[in-house]
Amino acid sequence: MGTRLELHAVLVEVLGSDHVYFQPPETLKIEYPCIIYNRTSEMNRFANDSMYYYRKRYEITVIDKDPDTEIPDKVAALPFCIHDRNYTADNLNHYIYKLYY
Repeated sequence: MGTRLELHAVLVEVLGSDHVYFQPPETLKIEYPCIIYNRTSEMNRFANDSMYYYRKRYEITVIDKDPDTEIPDKVAALPFCIHDRNYTADNLNHYIYKLYY
């Protein structure tokens, strides 16, 4: 299990730029393509009255003007990553993933 800052470094590497934002404020000028992520939940597993497995869950959103971008494929290849949905808004393509890290 890694820290959020370790995950941030992984996402910067996947994107190939520093346009990776954790819970950005609405006033922030976002540059595209980008990855926006936030913490959503966690997964716990218990046995014999104790926890033996714990992972934080993040929602990862890849946003790009290019509908054929390869960035979502790179995110999908991360361990413990699950595709959730896609949508288009304001001529930007959004690819949503759930990632346990």
